[in-house]
Amino acid sequence: MPNHFHFLVHANELTIKLVKQTPLEINALTEGIRLLLSSYTNGINRQNNRTGSLFQQKTKMKCIDDGSRHYGYTAFQYIHQNPVRAGLVKKLEDWEFSSFRDYAGFRDGTLCNKELAISLFELDMNRFIPDSYNNLQDDLVLNIF
Repeated sequence: MPNHFHFLVHANELTIKLVKQTPLEINALTEGIRLLLSSYTNGINRQNNRTGSLFQQKTKMKCIDDGSRHYGYTAFQYIHQNPVRAGLVKKLEDWEFSSFRDYAGFRDGTLCNKELAISLFELDMNRFIPDSYNNLQDDLVLNIF
């Protein structure tokens, strides 16, 4: 998206372990996201001979383990539908910065773990494309963030 991005991250005991630092202990996943945003900002600033922040200071994170697949699945679909909902493209597969193209088989990317998503969200890959175009329930979308 031009002004924001979404990551859907699966965390387990390895990704939530604390990184020992003096005098603070920091969650490894939080630290990884901080480093990602910082490195990206530094690279863009160097490329454009500028300084300062690129992102709002408060990154939103939400645990989606609600005991069912509904919240995570809704977030998964929302992320893929976001460029269409924003009017940036007409079809999900037209947004080149989305993992939708990987899941749909239009690109063989390695950034997302397709097998994990298939397992977590019980995706039917034979119906993935038509299912991805289903309208999300407004009440579920409102609760994503």
